Amino acid sequence: MSAIETLRALLAASQRAVVFSGAGISTESGIPDFRSPGGVWTKMQPIYFQDFVSSEEMRRESWRRRFANTDGWNNAQPNRGHVAVAKLVERGVVSSVITQNVDNLHQLSGVPDGKVIELHGNATYAKCLKCDVRIELSVIEREFKATNSVGPCASCGGIIKSATISFGQSMPQAQMQRAALETQSCDLFIVLGSSLTVFPAADFPVQAKQNGARLVIVNRDRTEIDELADLVLHDGIGDTLTAAIQLM
Repeated sequence: MSAIETLRALLAASQRAVVFSGAGISTESGIPDFRSPGGVWTKMQPIYFQDFVSSEEMRRESWRRRFANTDGWNNAQPNRGHVAVAKLVERGVVSSVITQNVDNLHQLSGVPDGKVIELHGNATYAKCLKCDVRIELSVIEREFKATNSVGPCASCGGIIKSATISFGQSMPQAQMQRAALETQSCDLFIVLGSSLTVFPAADFPVQAKQNGARLVIVNRDRTEIDELADLVLHDGIGDTLTAAIQLM
């Protein structure tokens, strides 16, 4: 069988598949990744969590970047890869989508919020670091453009930050636990567009394989665990998934 036919057969045989997505699925929506040549971190240094918390200047720079769209997330739309994943969720083939992305494109493509496990948070809204209240970015943007700063939380006086996980910030415990449970329960684990270099999230495909699941990796470049996978495709995610779900 061809690689596409093999992927289609694995999907058809699965009772509980899990998708694990990284930046590579969203590059087809025009969002740059972080670590590749020309990626976001080659153009500017990340702002670490402790620096954000301790420095008004760093908070101002962080918000300036967000509203200048230096990360490319503004107005991005789901691509064929996201749509294919949403169809697999709708059909009951995929039980959950574990994502390293913060762009909200899985939800926009039709995956229910409760099926998306965001390991690194979500860039489309903000939260108070103290009381966890949600604040819409449109409110923050108006304040920032008017005052060149973002004041403390109106509810508790805490620091407001985009609802993403920054370098040096603790991973969200509840999401990590959910991801671990889904990983342990699946019979097919599909990696889409992740270099699998960011830990602890990169451990999930290894754990799935060790627990008896079949492992598929669809990524532009090689990963360090390609040799563990049952199927590896170094092709476009949109083309690959669209072809795989046809006639299923």
